[in-house]
Amino acid sequence: MDPVRHLKISILILALLISGGTAGYMSLQGWDFLDALYMTVITLGTVGFREVHELDQTGKIFTICLIIFGVSVLGYIVGSLAQIMFEGQFQRIIGRKKVERKIELLKDHYIICGFGRIGALICREFAAKPIPFLVIEKHPEVHEKLHHEEYLHIRGDATEDETLLRAGIKRAKGLISVVTSDTENVYITLTARGLNPDLFILARSGEEGSDIKLKRAGANKVVSPYLIGGSRMAQAILRPNVVDFIEIATGREHLDLQMEEIQIPERSAFVGENLISSGFRKETGVIIVGIKKVSGKMVFNPNPHTKIESLDTLIVLGEPTAIAKLEELVSCDSCADSIIRKHKKEPHDHA
Repeated sequence: MDPVRHLKISILILALLISGGTAGYMSLQGWDFLDALYMTVITLGTVGFREVHELDQTGKIFTICLIIFGVSVLGYIVGSLAQIMFEGQFQRIIGRKKVERKIELLKDHYIICGFGRIGALICREFAAKPIPFLVIEKHPEVHEKLHHEEYLHIRGDATEDETLLRAGIKRAKGLISVVTSDTENVYITLTARGLNPDLFILARSGEEGSDIKLKRAGANKVVSPYLIGGSRMAQAILRPNVVDFIEIATGREHLDLQMEEIQIPERSAFVGENLISSGFRKETGVIIVGIKKVSGKMVFNPNPHTKIESLDTLIVLGEPTAIAKLEELVSCDSCADSIIRKHKKEPHDHA
């Protein structure tokens, strides 16, 4: 049993002993409440003060029993406290309280269910971005790894409502279920969808046909690591240079070239402009390889006269510094106005 739980039980028993001792002296000896409570405390504390009033035979027997039980409970409490101190439980309790406060402050975060190989990779990518997230893991031995990585995490079963509510699912932006069991992934998806109908849910599929069940359960997107892995291995033979390019563009470890997505804000000054007048290419040097519309339609290799619409998502390719500059440009309305005026005055033949 957890030493902290031992301590809580011991304190509860001590409180019951004090209550029972006080009630016993009041009923057996006819004392008032304060005298009975005082006698109980000094008896359990074994401080050796004289009795408040003379005790009869019944009172003496009752006092002996109270001393025996009291010394046992106090010894148990001291032992629990020593165990907590020596095993570092006290620091862990304080640390856990800090983690719980951080979890309570989370908003628009992602909940990752399962910290296996796939879950660990997702956490590493999210932490590098950074994107707010926390992990739900039910296996105690895995929590040492989570603690070492300093990821926000809670121990529990993600198929249970209580665990997901503790993880702030009502405030979450999305949930990623990557436990090894397809059955558990289905249950997690069902539970999460019931608690938050607007939640984006990404689920892992292992066995053939489980993707259909996960989508029926409420998953927005289902990914099969085995299918992706097999396809990537085949493409590495058939189209090795294409695979190399994709790995360079999407891999976090490559700092010379990155592929990223940037969403146009709803009331951005760039809404209604085209790729030429926006000046994205000339101002930052990025290449816009695609635009995903709000409807879900993907426009590949958009021409320079393609109109930019509210909440469009630009798929861009370029150096990390150039991408960061474009992100800053898109979010700055005052910058947008001056750039649009500048590029409308200049002749352009490409974006």
